Amino acid sequence: MSELAEAIDRYLASLRIKNASPHTLRNYQSDLRQFVDYFSPPETEPPSPAAITPLDLREWLGALYDQNLNVTSIRRKLAAVRSLFHFMSREKTIPANVARLLRTPKAPKRVPVVPTAEQTNGLIDSVAATEMDRPFLARDLLLFELLYGCGVRISELVGINLEDIDRNERWIRVRGKGRKERQVPYAAKAATAMDKYLTIRTAKPNEKALFVSKRGRRLATRTAFGIVKFYGRILAGDSSLHPHSFRHAYATHLLADGADLRAIQELLGHATLSTTQKYTQVSLTDLMAVYDRAHPKAKERRGAHK
Repeated sequence: MSELAEAIDRYLASLRIKNASPHTLRNYQSDLRQFVDYFSPPETEPPSPAAITPLDLREWLGALYDQNLNVTSIRRKLAAVRSLFHFMSREKTIPANVARLLRTPKAPKRVPVVPTAEQTNGLIDSVAATEMDRPFLARDLLLFELLYGCGVRISELVGINLEDIDRNERWIRVRGKGRKERQVPYAAKAATAMDKYLTIRTAKPNEKALFVSKRGRRLATRTAFGIVKFYGRILAGDSSLHPHSFRHAYATHLLADGADLRAIQELLGHATLSTTQKYTQVSLTDLMAVYDRAHPKAKERRGAHK
């Protein structure tokens, strides 16, 4: 094994010790293996970490652009390499962190596509009323109620344990990114769905997870993702719906109804307010659309932009 590959293995091991999420570990491992491959032509060992220069890294970054990767993927791969070089610098494998000299490509500013409150509640009501021959309808309904009612990420949702739920006060302890914990409230409909599900929940002995699979083990993130996609396609005719759609809807609808932005930040578990502020862009976009459709002056505004 090359010196660079060994350094990567040590770095990934350090992430596991820090309890990095499986998702992060999987992506970083893949990105860093590709980084090694780039510096390993056939029958050639990659250079030692200390021998990699800023020019080498710029050429590697240019090769990513040549692959027509999207900016988000390039930013993630660059973050992985930067973190690796920071790690190697701290353990003195390299004399200096040359990856710091690379410029981060700007991410495109995209406003999230958010279903309306009517669309969101309509889908959840359809899940509640469906007579489809699905073996875990009660579980699936609770999944939707908590996704929209609590604004949790899908990974946070499947990570909820029975002991995290205060059914009297209707609070759930959620473990988010970086293992940070927060508490989020849930509403009456979610409480009713939870009561119904827990009476029929069948789990393996000592299984702590709230959501379990047909084998009685914790529901996998990928399985939960598939559940949302299935109902979105069958009941709403929308194959673009995904778990994060409900998180976007949760934040946007709270903001539209007058909730304080910092309160939404706390509920979502965002580290910075700037991350939460993207939902103000959604609200402004919606407001301008309403204006363009309804206000008499909208014609003048549209004409000015022609």
